[in-house]
Amino acid sequence: MISIGIDVGSVAAKAAAYDGEKIIATALLPTGWSPRESGEQLLKEIMGDLNITRDDISTIVGTGYGRVSLSFIDKKVTEITCHGRGAHYIDPNIRTVIDIGGQDSKLIKLNDKGTVIDFLMNDKCAAGTGRFLQVMANALEVGVGDLSELASGTEPANINSMCTVFAESEVVSLMAEGASKEAIASGLLHSVCNKTYSLASRMGVEDKVFFSGGVSKNKKLGQLLSNKLGAEIISSNESQFLGAIGAAIIGYK
Repeated sequence: MISIGIDVGSVAAKAAAYDGEKIIATALLPTGWSPRESGEQLLKEIMGDLNITRDDISTIVGTGYGRVSLSFIDKKVTEITCHGRGAHYIDPNIRTVIDIGGQDSKLIKLNDKGTVIDFLMNDKCAAGTGRFLQVMANALEVGVGDLSELASGTEPANINSMCTVFAESEVVSLMAEGASKEAIASGLLHSVCNKTYSLASRMGVEDKVFFSGGVSKNKKLGQLLSNKLGAEIISSNESQFLGAIGAAIIGYK
């Protein structure tokens, strides 16, 4: 039998399938306006990819903020617990997870069993999250995926505000003053790094540190965080699926 984990975040919905030994499939869609429809579509896609029916699935576990809207799941589990279990699957030596998603950021500490022993969240506003970078990329008229390359090898412009609204105005003002897009992009990533460091400093980090969430695809930010925290930070192609992977594994037990 196969278990399925579905993680419906504010920006992206992810799914993972687990056969008791390994993750055998993943899928991703924009969450869009309806978390329920995104979750249902993900389930159809992953069943299609594996050529299976609902009868082949033992358990479906939902996580992420949109889990409450998924009427077809068997169980709901918090994203904190699922991220911890997902990180333990990827590498049992991971002791800290830094997750920066579309609307919040989290710091999670794990024991040697992958159990969450402590965590902190910044979910009061979009400061330092994927949404913050998306808005700033729009102001720069570049793709959010271009920020990492733009920021590489460039001295950062000074970005004072982490409020998305005020920072957008600050970016527009810097452009009007002649600051380069490269310097502004570097300044924005340094701002997100400093915001995350502030969160991490409240609890501390322990090696190994895993960087997850959609923002983890930004390699320059990973480098900045590693330098700031004085710790090796690893990531992988599965980073964005960490919650769904953990949910699928929890569902198998």
